[in-house]
Amino acid sequence: MGQLAEHIANHPFLVAGLVAMLVGVAFFEFRQRAQGQNNVSAADAVKLINKGAVVIDVRKPADYQAGHIVNSKNVELSEVRPDQAVLKKQKNKVLITVCDNGFMSSRAAALLRKAGFDKVFSLKGGLNGWRAENLPLVK
Repeated sequence: MGQLAEHIANHPFLVAGLVAMLVGVAFFEFRQRAQGQNNVSAADAVKLINKGAVVIDVRKPADYQAGHIVNSKNVELSEVRPDQAVLKKQKNKVLITVCDNGFMSSRAAALLRKAGFDKVFSLKGGLNGWRAENLPLVK
């Protein structure tokens, strides 16, 4: 134990770097676990879609027209609110929000959860993750 204290005293920058890395890893792990329950992989999304989940694409209409998941509904992120007609009809269904990379869809999912939608998930990796799994898109 005495050697550990001596090592810490002799190498304060190494110890500070180690502590900073441990705090950073703990922070990112905690954040990932907190968000992880609300994200679904492409494979899990396919299973949910086959069971009747509704896909909400939060990208711009031009991006949506360039390629989207079959039967998805386009609702821009700025239009995501509980009184939106498309969303109001889906209140009791499982919703999967989608964007290009997963950032905007996570925000949309959080907004919907705050508005009282219980079963809302974000597609992990967005359409980039969907394409990486070689899953089909419709134009």
